[in-house]
Amino acid sequence: MSALTAAQRHVLDVVARSGSSFSLGMRILPSERRQAMYAIYAFCREVDDIADDGGPTEQRLADLDRWREEVHRLYQGCPTRPTTLALLEPVRRFGLPREEFLALIDGMEMDARETMRAPGLTTLQLYCRRVAGTVGLLSLPVFGASEAEARTFALTLGDALQLTNILRDLAEDAERDRLYLPRETLERHGIDPTQAPTAILRHPALPAVFQELVAQARGRYLEAETALRHCNRRRLRPALLMMAIYQAILDRLERYGWNPDRPPPRLSKGAKLWAALSRGLLRSL
Repeated sequence: MSALTAAQRHVLDVVARSGSSFSLGMRILPSERRQAMYAIYAFCREVDDIADDGGPTEQRLADLDRWREEVHRLYQGCPTRPTTLALLEPVRRFGLPREEFLALIDGMEMDARETMRAPGLTTLQLYCRRVAGTVGLLSLPVFGASEAEARTFALTLGDALQLTNILRDLAEDAERDRLYLPRETLERHGIDPTQAPTAILRHPALPAVFQELVAQARGRYLEAETALRHCNRRRLRPALLMMAIYQAILDRLERYGWNPDRPPPRLSKGAKLWAALSRGLLRSL
């Protein structure tokens, strides 16, 4: 087996193990573009795993620095890891921007430094740009979406997806001593943002904060849909599938409201396909 074949199998294995909804969108791409997205996703997953690791902060930061060095080796044409070897041809073929890989690592460093507890709104916006907007901007060249509006679509959709993730994973994140709800919103509702995340989630005003963030996420989806009117929808099919799935998750979050004792909503494969069908997405696939 060649090194490249082994690297491609490695990234496919990372995608398969993740069980992510993103894999559904990747599967509908032609082979060459699908393989590029698998490599991008594997990079994101492996860097994210460092940020979420329970090891010492210094070790996690050092591991992220090594990934920064690996990105530079990738763009010099001499990667040393399976994932970056799988990225070598996509970087050349699709012109993937180096700065977005590095920005993603910067976003993971925000988590690794354990500072994401009720961040200020500006910090939260920067975090969403780094951990979600980067993925959108790396994906656009692979999708073949070159319109100026496609960039706006990718960034606003990234914000919407990340806000949905934040709302869905509040309890899980709190167990890691993280809370991504903005400090200003908590204070406006009379919640002390310096409390432990698990205590904040049981504050009687938290349902109102939750609904305010749901509304913000809805607004970002609407902005993405507005930008989409000026884009080639067919080229953005994987992103549209993700948008349909995550809007369905947001629908459930809004319908159920905040309850710290209720498990977060998860969609079955059938529910995900129905989400796409109900929004008319499958007609464009």
